Amino acid sequence: MSKNSKDKVIATNRKAYRDYTILDTVECGLVLLGCEVKSLRESRVSLVDSFARVEQGEVFLYKLRIEPYGKSYSPDYDPVRSRKLLLSRKEIDKLYGSVNVKGRTLVPLKVYFSHQWAKVEIGVAKGKKQFDKRETMKKKSVDRDIDRAIRKKQKIHK
Repeated sequence: MSKNSKDKVIATNRKAYRDYTILDTVECGLVLLGCEVKSLRESRVSLVDSFARVEQGEVFLYKLRIEPYGKSYSPDYDPVRSRKLLLSRKEIDKLYGSVNVKGRTLVPLKVYFSHQWAKVEIGVAKGKKQFDKRETMKKKSVDRDIDRAIRKKQKIHK
């Protein structure tokens, strides 16, 4: 979850947690157009298939789909254009070092507003193998059964 209670989560990438092991997370600002901010406020965003990449000392987010704002029409607006992420030099260098390891990538985990600023949480991720996914599902199922048993026992003792 977000660090601050005033954060309003707009979209989360649940598929990223299923397909990847998240090793580290970083909060980034987003460079947006005015109509894109209004679309975000209406939750018209999709994180499906989006990813980030470090290029020439900057970080860019690709395939983040922000639908056009209904009340402002622009025929040349591209909903899946690449968007620059705002990070400090130290954070960019750290991400660049992390991603250069084979099998790691940058995936956006959620888009949210922190106060009035649009933010993206990106994670350094390593792809899961099929057996890792099955193991995670088994663990979740066991945890759910344990929670159910505890709640059932608490109802009996009340």
